[in-house]
Amino acid sequence: MSSDVRFTDFKSDKQPTWCPGCGDFGTMNGIMKGLAETGNSPDETFVVAGIGCSGKIGTYMRSYALHGVHGRALPVGTGVKVANPDIEVVVAGGDGDGYSIGAGHFIHAVRRNIDITYVVMDNRIYGLTKGQASPTSRPDFETATTPEGPKQPPVNPLALALSAGGSFIAQSFSSNALRHQEIVQQAIEHDGFSIVNTFSPCVTFNDVDTYDYFRDSIVDLDETDHDPTDRDAAKDKILDNDKEYIGVLWEDEDAVDYNTAHGVEGNMADIDESGAPDGATDLVREFY
Repeated sequence: MSSDVRFTDFKSDKQPTWCPGCGDFGTMNGIMKGLAETGNSPDETFVVAGIGCSGKIGTYMRSYALHGVHGRALPVGTGVKVANPDIEVVVAGGDGDGYSIGAGHFIHAVRRNIDITYVVMDNRIYGLTKGQASPTSRPDFETATTPEGPKQPPVNPLALALSAGGSFIAQSFSSNALRHQEIVQQAIEHDGFSIVNTFSPCVTFNDVDTYDYFRDSIVDLDETDHDPTDRDAAKDKILDNDKEYIGVLWEDEDAVDYNTAHGVEGNMADIDESGAPDGATDLVREFY
């Protein structure tokens, strides 16, 4: 890791095509600043993205990157981290990508406590496909495909993470640049799976969960007496449907990440034929 890294080092030469005012701009800037502040450099970082507006982030950042298929970003990130424990892995997704088709992968990545950071750009709508209700939409949220609302309770991703044994659970707001960066930075520094659900307003298709709504509704846990190491307190906050909290809700400081627990160390690319199990090299070559 380097102390000379600037967040602009993570900017690619590709100009974002997100709608002007999209919350994803702020979300991405916070990720880049968090990586730079923790001393990671672009050549030590791997960004995996899912499908949706958020899926473009790997194009706009300068690092190793892979744009995966729908809901499958976390398995790719898991594979990268297990194959090379020394690389910093950031997985980016949206509420539709991560909490619908990707929900099963989300729970198991949490359960395994893979040492990766998962930043979800939660705009409570499907933006790329032109405004359908998402897993985190309100029950009465009216769209072209749900004119009377989905009439289902929204998914609570933080509750899913806590029940699956999550070791770092946080929430942020893309418009609050400094706090978002701080929260992402804490997530990167945590040894284990870190989820940062980020309120990232969609200015084109969601006129309910707007910047003004979040500014009026958000409660910053740093301004309360919340103890993020108190699991019961975290559960109470996570299950409180009347407030929109940002900050670190829960951190298990004694958690052991997957690679450490399973003795995974060293870059698998460095294993030569003498160190690989019998037949392993031939098997890799067969599919390479």
